[in-house]
Amino acid sequence: MELAKKYKDIRNSSMEMVKPLMIEDYVLQAEIFASPPKWNLAHTTWFFEELILTKFQKDYEVFHAKYRYLFNSYYNTVGERVTRPNRGNLSRPTVEEIIKYRDYVDNHILDFLNSNNINKEIIELLTLGLNHEQQHQELFFSDTKYNFSVNPLYPAYSEKAFCEDENETKNGFVQISEGNYEIGFNGDGFHYDNELGHHRVFLEEYEISETLVTNGELIEFIEDGGYDRFEFWHDEAIAWKNENQITHPMYWHKVDGEWHQYTFAGLRKIQTNHILTHISYFEASAFAQWKGMRLPTEFEWEAAADKLKWGKRWEWTESAYLPYPRYKKATGAVGEYNGKFMVNQKILRGASVVTPKDHSRKTYRNFFHPHVGYQFNGIRLVKL
Repeated sequence: MELAKKYKDIRNSSMEMVKPLMIEDYVLQAEIFASPPKWNLAHTTWFFEELILTKFQKDYEVFHAKYRYLFNSYYNTVGERVTRPNRGNLSRPTVEEIIKYRDYVDNHILDFLNSNNINKEIIELLTLGLNHEQQHQELFFSDTKYNFSVNPLYPAYSEKAFCEDENETKNGFVQISEGNYEIGFNGDGFHYDNELGHHRVFLEEYEISETLVTNGELIEFIEDGGYDRFEFWHDEAIAWKNENQITHPMYWHKVDGEWHQYTFAGLRKIQTNHILTHISYFEASAFAQWKGMRLPTEFEWEAAADKLKWGKRWEWTESAYLPYPRYKKATGAVGEYNGKFMVNQKILRGASVVTPKDHSRKTYRNFFHPHVGYQFNGIRLVKL
């Protein structure tokens, strides 16, 4: 069965990702937003057990009664949960027990898939669960990098840096004509509810950059006093910058007068022609103003996507995370997946170097608060 193979492949990918870790690494949580690897392994398993097996498999016995509480993330519909800052305090259950939990749930899911009790609703939930796991695979890289980065040894996860990519096209601009453009998901295949409903928007003519901003361009911004020049920054951004003493992008370090960055391969000298990453919206917006340009709206980005090379970085847009026309939030736990976060966040479009294969499309709407820079994101500009 194709779904069973996809299930095994995606679940196995999560286990492959944690192979380079030492046992001590599994429980690290250096900040509230950076969940420990062990918790991610358990939570993605919880999704299949709680939302599928306990509801649809007759006489199913949960692996452990307390896991319903321990590994719920933010689903109020399901019930109480461990608060997010305390995920790293869970030395028990052990990693070994979590792997047994995954195996137990996987065996039940695969047996269930071989039964005759699968209907459209279950298939849709399974597909959502697999995409949910792929999101957490992406988060594994973002979270683990941050958790490792606070260690003064700058430990390496792999030989690959995961953030050293050169621009692949000439540094030009694509002109997009004014007119009506269709936005949002329309057709067959998986999509999240926040990509609906499909609608039209009118866009004025604009020019959008073919390439993403590089490290070298950001260094020019720094050397021109960009982080200290209030005229480029939102008022809220200035407060954030001052409170947190932000003077350069996340993971950047000045060593012997030269810029370096922490990568998954350890501390490396910055290559000026490589694509910038780990930048907040606040910094992206300030940089755009310094360049005499702006960020694209999410509609401009989607309308131009077929003419651009994208997928190296999640790209900040100027759009707030809001519902599309005719958007309807689903009932129950599934309805909590996207809709309740539609406030005080900015949209990112595209994908990144840590996005799993086949988990990107031009209508995908990622979203984070404006100060967040730990994702593998970047900047694309639009001429004024």
